Amino acid sequence: MNIIYSENQLKEVAEEILRNAPNKFLAFNGEMGAGKTTLIKEIVKLLDVKDIANSPTFGIVNEYENIEGELIAYHFDFYRLNDENEALDFGLEDYLNSKAWILMEWPEKIPSYLPEDTTQITIEIIDTTNRQLVM
Repeated sequence: MNIIYSENQLKEVAEEILRNAPNKFLAFNGEMGAGKTTLIKEIVKLLDVKDIANSPTFGIVNEYENIEGELIAYHFDFYRLNDENEALDFGLEDYLNSKAWILMEWPEKIPSYLPEDTTQITIEIIDTTNRQLVM
């Protein structure tokens, strides 16, 4: 899947990702400012979580539930990791064994721990308003 989009098309792009993802492990690649968090926020919204998604940069992971309290997704931001083994310190394996969606920013920080069937999504900056997504 290859899509060029602008911010006002985020909902449609998020719907396409959810419709075409072969599994619930999604790794978002792209430079700083490419729009990874913004797109993940839209995906989380479509998953009907009760809270507004935000970047877990300082906490590494955010957990999202629906109105009934059921776990829907984990949103990871591995940017601040200095070593991939730090992911094990906060229990990454337990998160990966859940039935929730796993939405990961900066997955290149944990290459040894990514599930084999992780769907790689790359976002490239075309210009100030347009992005290209490859999945």
